[in-house]
Amino acid sequence: MLEGSCLCGAVRWHYDDFPESATACNCSACSRYGALWAYGYEGENIRVSGATKAFVRGDSLGFHSCPECGCLAYWRGLGVNQDGRRRIAVNLHLTEPGPIESVPIRHFDGFDTWEDLPMDGRCVKDMWF
Repeated sequence: MLEGSCLCGAVRWHYDDFPESATACNCSACSRYGALWAYGYEGENIRVSGATKAFVRGDSLGFHSCPECGCLAYWRGLGVNQDGRRRIAVNLHLTEPGPIESVPIRHFDGFDTWEDLPMDGRCVKDMWF
């Protein structure tokens, strides 16, 4: 299990699994936020707590930040899928780096092609330290 929190500790997340990879996206939002995402489903393998301020992007995502310290904690889907599940992704930059330093980075081209890019061998420690 991984846990993350904003700088002031008011917003927290719990990720019950260990991520197989972290996603770095280059869309106009993610490239500005600089987040590394680990994906799951709300209330299943990811739980969040604390009051947030959401920036809603289009009709699909809300980016949730702490209203006190400003840290981006997670994005949350605005709707549910066919199974009634809601996608959510936590920002791995809010957890301790040691346990996730060897997690491989998946690069996603959210700016142009909306496709995964080839793996390049980098892992979290290459983008964080």
